[in-house]
Amino acid sequence: MQQRNPLESLTVNHPETLVSRLSQWRLWVYAALAVLLGALLLQAGHKLMTELSYGEIVDAVRATPATALALSVLATVASYFALTFYDRTALAYAGAQLPQRVVAKTAFIAYALSNTIGLGVLTGGAVRMRLYGAAGLEAGLVSRAIVFNAFGFGIGIVVVGAGALVWGAGTVQSVFGTPPGLLRGLAVAVLLAAGAFIGFCRRGGETVFRGVVLRLPSASLALQQLLISAVDVVAAAAALWFLLPAGAIAFPAFVGFFALAIALGVISHVPAGLGVFEAVMLLALGHHVPAEQLAAALVMFRVVYHLLPLALAVAMLAGAEWQRGAATPVVKAAASLSPVLLSAFTWVVGVVLLVSGVTPATEGATELLSRHMPLPVVEAAHFLGSIAGLALLFVARGMFLRLDASWWAGLGLALVSLVLCLPKGIAVSEAALLLVLAGALALSRKQFNRRAALFSQAFTWGWLAAVAAVVMAVTALLFFVYRDVDYVNQVWWQFEFDGYAPRSLRALVAVCLITLAVALSRLLRRPQAVLVKPDSGALEQAARIVRAQPSAGAGLVMMGDKSLMVSDTQRAFIMFGRRGRSWVALYDPVGPVNEWAELVWRFVEQARESGGRAAFYQVRPEGLPVYLDAGLRVHKLGECALVDLPTFTLQGKARANLRHGVARAQRDGLSFEVLMPEQAVAVFGQLQLISDAWLNEHQTAEKAFSLGAFRRDYVLRQPVAVVRQGERIVAFATLLRTDQKLEASVDLMRQLPDAPRSAMDFLFAQTILHFQAQGYQRFNLGMVPLSGMAQHPLAPNWHRLGRLLFNHGENFYNFQGLRAFKEKFDPVWEPRYLASPGGFAPFFILADVAALIAGGLRKVIAK
Repeated sequence: MQQRNPLESLTVNHPETLVSRLSQWRLWVYAALAVLLGALLLQAGHKLMTELSYGEIVDAVRATPATALALSVLATVASYFALTFYDRTALAYAGAQLPQRVVAKTAFIAYALSNTIGLGVLTGGAVRMRLYGAAGLEAGLVSRAIVFNAFGFGIGIVVVGAGALVWGAGTVQSVFGTPPGLLRGLAVAVLLAAGAFIGFCRRGGETVFRGVVLRLPSASLALQQLLISAVDVVAAAAALWFLLPAGAIAFPAFVGFFALAIALGVISHVPAGLGVFEAVMLLALGHHVPAEQLAAALVMFRVVYHLLPLALAVAMLAGAEWQRGAATPVVKAAASLSPVLLSAFTWVVGVVLLVSGVTPATEGATELLSRHMPLPVVEAAHFLGSIAGLALLFVARGMFLRLDASWWAGLGLALVSLVLCLPKGIAVSEAALLLVLAGALALSRKQFNRRAALFSQAFTWGWLAAVAAVVMAVTALLFFVYRDVDYVNQVWWQFEFDGYAPRSLRALVAVCLITLAVALSRLLRRPQAVLVKPDSGALEQAARIVRAQPSAGAGLVMMGDKSLMVSDTQRAFIMFGRRGRSWVALYDPVGPVNEWAELVWRFVEQARESGGRAAFYQVRPEGLPVYLDAGLRVHKLGECALVDLPTFTLQGKARANLRHGVARAQRDGLSFEVLMPEQAVAVFGQLQLISDAWLNEHQTAEKAFSLGAFRRDYVLRQPVAVVRQGERIVAFATLLRTDQKLEASVDLMRQLPDAPRSAMDFLFAQTILHFQAQGYQRFNLGMVPLSGMAQHPLAPNWHRLGRLLFNHGENFYNFQGLRAFKEKFDPVWEPRYLASPGGFAPFFILADVAALIAGGLRKVIAK
């Protein structure tokens, strides 16, 4: 009874059409949003260019009172403290509980990263998956908490903005021209809706909306989340408001503008809303706050609210290395996140060095340098500092990939830049950042364990685009800073202590040329070699690896239809197929766990370098941190039924149906036997007839990739369980096992059309009892697709679609019937995941997986 490919049902109605339509709508929405935000940025840029000068902004920064700066820091502390309670309530909603120290540490690191780099669901979500998973939470619970967090933040910022409008409608009207009465009416309506929602939550329990079961949070939990959101947003707004001139604008109205700017920054998907947030604030507050003071406050706010927490998070993770002796899973997971944060921090430091390269030093620093430092040294320090900043942007990617060469390069560049800070312009703030980076790198050496050359991995187009965006922004900054300088040919050759404009131009030209050279080298990079299927020698090597590890399903490698990527030690491999742009690895890497990370990274990088998208199909929960570290996202596919063999018995109420089936089979005269490969040779002809009859009855063809096919060389490599009625074989199953005797499973399961109905129950029950007697620990019944999807109101769309198909997809595939059959064995259900890029990539990947299994999309539809 070989199971038909569950993914066939997902491609019958051509999901590519639906996905493409959704993609087109999303494209139009993003295009409209881009036009709106582009207009805001242009208007803000025009305001900066016409009303401000760099000198005025610097003077405003220096004139900021120390008390205002201290109050801003305290407000930042209050905001991040409130953020840690976001996770506490989210975990409570998900039904999970962890020590507050674990929750607080995880939340701070996650928000420090996502607030600065942006893409909070990806960056902050990956941190939570890593640390909460290490603390023992199942990935589904963590996902539920992440979604609840995002939902709570969205509702909270709307409610806080509405509350601010009630008091500050008059101020807002002066900017947008909307009648104050209308603004207050809308704000009151939003607040009443929030109150109604909390009242609705008092009912608790579950409610049905359009056929979907929604589990509401309790009223107290919903109220807690709103209050936490209010404290967070108000404290974050205060961190900026304290930096403005006293009395410039009333705080309630300011909170409304702040909430709007934050919301647009999040919607824009620009990292940390950079540029979008500033544009909205400049336009909204331009009539209330002098432009130079507002610009100075925005710059200091980025430093206080974004840069300082990121530096502290980096220091915390580096400090986790000191605690590794405690060997707790959470401490180990925290230490392993160091490359991710160091990559982000290295990028930020690189940007700071580039900005420093196009801005002049202070007059006091220039005077000191002219007295005590030779001019060539100053020129060289300025030039090399900019080059080092650009190099750090490229090194940051190597750090994300955990390359040991990136660690050496990053540490060397940090130390060299630290030395250059003095002759460059006595840059104390840069020196502080570089010290933090160098110290964190020194403490995190063990985390960069991938031995590869720095430029052995191709830079992705996304990374090159980000570098290009930074270079363009720095170029615009240069022309803003030196807009009063006449750009004539002679300016290139001016070498003076106060000649910062020509010095910056020379450094920037070098930066642009290097960036162009790297981009061209990426463009001209040779394509990867064509993948080939393994030969007999490679299959024998794979067989040895399979026998030495616990996963029985890894025996599918012997089909020979998948390509192999073998580790340098020859002790582990990934088996994968490629269709279109999808590179799909089947299961987790096969071999010792300590070899998984390197193989996963290599696979992801090779796929990207070839213009493809990497994915891992049907991976287990314990491997999720490896895929998250590699930048992939996880999507639940279903649940796998695992029978605990030491406790298995046919007795008891839970297995009554199975016991009755076995008894019926015995009355029908069925017997069971396991044939070794050499014994199966004699009955291979009978097995062939059974297989052909089964395929003909089901009007289907042989499958591949995640299923075995009836081929002589494959079938006779493994034991075969047969069921006889008298002397005639009526059903059989090929068995998968390893020498570790931890897990056993079946692959091909086929029977004659006239076999007794109890034959398959009997075959499974006797096979399980056989492996129990052999001392195996668990029996893998395989995955039920789309089983166990979340049903709560904040379930991701992926889970909602899966639940809908599971409940109403009987015309495509018998999801519920398959689960009911496996429930007879009273198994433990363990989730299985797809690790892949985000967006619409999972849908395309699953379509390609279906084609790999069926042998083409046309065969998917035609069975």
